Amino acid sequence: MSATHAVADTAALTGRSLRHVLRSPDTIVTSVVTPIAIMLMFTYVFGGAIETGTRGSYLDYVLPGILLITVASGVAYTSYRLFLDVSSGIVERFRSMPIARPSVLWAHVLTSLVANLAGVAVVVAVALLLGFRTGASVGAWLAVLGMLTLFTLTLTWIAVIAGVAATSPDGASGVGYVLLFLPFISSAFVPTGTMPGPVAWFAEHQPVTAVVDTIRALLAGQPVGSDIGVALAWLVGVLVVAYLVAVATYRRRIG
Repeated sequence: MSATHAVADTAALTGRSLRHVLRSPDTIVTSVVTPIAIMLMFTYVFGGAIETGTRGSYLDYVLPGILLITVASGVAYTSYRLFLDVSSGIVERFRSMPIARPSVLWAHVLTSLVANLAGVAVVVAVALLLGFRTGASVGAWLAVLGMLTLFTLTLTWIAVIAGVAATSPDGASGVGYVLLFLPFISSAFVPTGTMPGPVAWFAEHQPVTAVVDTIRALLAGQPVGSDIGVALAWLVGVLVVAYLVAVATYRRRIG
């Protein structure tokens, strides 16, 4: 099967998945409203009591973590939609047709990428209305977009594993909610130095902290230092492993 045929199949199935997303406004609202509510709560309820040791408002400090929460919230639905396709037998029907086998998974991955980046754009727009200000250059914004894209792909392939392997809807969507908690144990809301010893060690060495610190520096127009290298190493490494496990799990499940 040619690469052109595979791309066409993936595009067709991606269009199908995107239409399903657009027909589920509750999914869109939940995946966007949740991070906006968290942003409002931390900015206007807790923000005045938190000392970050950085210039700028607390909203400027917290936004990078909120963007990652937006992605983590969205990938739960990717896992759920994939589970429905696998469990309903539609994937078996696709296999009986002359389509590229990888297109089924890639359609869900690309749908997740489009939907989550759209959600991120909405959250950034709300943050700007609330007073978020940045001196980031166009290049810095593009770097932020690239980091968020890589982060979304990494989490989506993890969600694919759950969607294919799960035996219930709760099991499929549960992985997204587990990932949702990682930003809370990172530098997303408070400096890691304010945390107790073991918690601080975990927060400093988990991948979300490096990603948050990189995005925060880019949006502030500051040097990113070694954080970007650590973030890229984590994301690329986890992405490769998640992709290989997802493909192997899909082959075992479908046959």
